Amino acid sequence: MEPLDRCARPLRTALVRSSMRLWLPWGLLGLMLGGSLLKALGPLPDSYMSSKRNLLNIYFVKLAWAWTFWLLLPFIAITNYCLSRNVLGMLRRISTLLVGTMVWYVCTSLFLHIEDFTGSCYRSPALDVLFQEHLSKWQCRQGGGFWHGFDISGHSFLLTYCALMIVEEMAVLHVLNTDRSPRLHAVVNALFVGLSFLTLIWVWMFFCTALYFHDFSQKLFGTLVGLSAWYGTYRFWYLKSFSPGLPPQNTSLSSKKPNCSR
Repeated sequence: MEPLDRCARPLRTALVRSSMRLWLPWGLLGLMLGGSLLKALGPLPDSYMSSKRNLLNIYFVKLAWAWTFWLLLPFIAITNYCLSRNVLGMLRRISTLLVGTMVWYVCTSLFLHIEDFTGSCYRSPALDVLFQEHLSKWQCRQGGGFWHGFDISGHSFLLTYCALMIVEEMAVLHVLNTDRSPRLHAVVNALFVGLSFLTLIWVWMFFCTALYFHDFSQKLFGTLVGLSAWYGTYRFWYLKSFSPGLPPQNTSLSSKKPNCSR
């Protein structure tokens, strides 16, 4: 458990603080602008990260919502039940993940429809010969063509939303003390470390997307949709009574952190 504690300590210092939740949205926007600028200044040399076949893209980014969902599920359940001892309250907070699933599904489906509606089928990426007989992306690809439409960056959207959601949920550690229960302490720490490294992967792959892929406008729209989804939930809707609510971040019962010993 000591190596896990040593790993968790600097991560808590960096990620579990209000300034991180305040500045991460602006940091992501800055990474998108900076990466896009570097891409626009000149052709970048090929690298491992510029290939869509890199392992982080295949095994993590392609499954970004699944990774986020299944690591946040036990973390939210354990930490919120530990603080409230209320099953209904815990389930209410877990419904955050159902909201996130709806956000992911609706936005990615909308992106696909926009690309389909705005696109045309060409013989090659050079956009030299137009195939007017193929009216959808699916028909175009089946016919061996290349579909060119407004392809809003799903990666920019989802990695933004996932990173911000994880950081918001980790704020519960401000008021949670598991020192009296070594087993619980180890479980919460393990989940926290896993979520922290996942956040670092999301931010890194977000920058790689900005650096190597998509047009600027496509990345800008994707990032703004991700930021809007986060703001609309954690900064607006979750402040209302009829919502999943925010993670517990303070306690009026005591100036000390509540101990969770069972």
